[in-house]
Amino acid sequence: MISRSWLIAIALLIVSPAAAQTSESPVAWNAGVLTQSADWYSSSDARRIADTVVSHQSREGGWPKNTPLNEIARADADPGLANTFDNQATTLPLAFLARVATATGDATYAAAFRRGLDYVLDAQYPNGGWPQYYPLRGGYHDNLTFNDDAMVRVLNLLKAVAVGQQPYGFVDDAQRARATEAVSRGVEIILLSQVRQGDRLTVWCAQHDPVSLAPAWARKFEPPSLSGSESVGVVRFLMSLDEPSPEVVVAVEAAAAWFESSAIRDTRLETYTNAEGQPDRRLALSPGAPPLWARFYDLTTNAPIYMGRDSVAHPDLADIERERRMGYTYVGAWPASLPAEVEAWRRRVAE
Repeated sequence: MISRSWLIAIALLIVSPAAAQTSESPVAWNAGVLTQSADWYSSSDARRIADTVVSHQSREGGWPKNTPLNEIARADADPGLANTFDNQATTLPLAFLARVATATGDATYAAAFRRGLDYVLDAQYPNGGWPQYYPLRGGYHDNLTFNDDAMVRVLNLLKAVAVGQQPYGFVDDAQRARATEAVSRGVEIILLSQVRQGDRLTVWCAQHDPVSLAPAWARKFEPPSLSGSESVGVVRFLMSLDEPSPEVVVAVEAAAAWFESSAIRDTRLETYTNAEGQPDRRLALSPGAPPLWARFYDLTTNAPIYMGRDSVAHPDLADIERERRMGYTYVGAWPASLPAEVEAWRRRVAE
């Protein structure tokens, strides 16, 4: 007689084949899928994941966010999450498929990549930026989106495609030419959207209006501001360009100076237990502590600002609700290694 536990196990396999297939692989769906050994990308496991990635590709050519693409597509998948560049959506699937296509020579994966690449290129605004979602869906989703490095991820992918860098050697000349032109326009919009205070260039907002290029709102606690987080990725992208123009050099140097002047010094971010017995965060005086940076800075004064769901700018992290303090990253060390990177870049540019 078959035991009850075996019957339950069999039922689970029938109802949820995705769970059974996922458990066979130690590779989770995150950036780690791009750092496996070269021979792994031709393995049966990599092919299985690639098949499920292809199954999630939308009719427009993009992919959803916050979805484990190493699982079988579900009939009840939320179409509202599809076709976005947020949270590594679309760019991560493309980079993964390129690796499997190159390793296996399988035309199915190469075709899915090419269709996704066309989607990325079609999503670019005429002025050179990218929205968070495409096709456009209105609201802050249509803004030029540096938030969570969305545009930077797109541009890094296209830059690699444009020069035929592996694993993108299978991309044809026509798409490579489109990618080259898209990167050029992307650099232009980065330079145009860098926030200026009088005669001084600073950094970027996490999102900019697609027409005026002014810093723009996203969610209620993500105000128009100078970003101490997303601007780091923008600077790194600009420094990755071969033979940077004088305008690019000026932009990088201005941003580097802003980061230096905007550091929060002699302060640490600590997690503690508050009077109600709940985990909480606060900024505490700590002479000699490594520098920190706020995620949001006032557009005029460059002072750090902290904003909860009331959409009111506050001068201290303690002024906003605990739910946001614990549920969102308002302070970090994102630019900590940037001075050394900028110095190395200066030496390279001077050669």
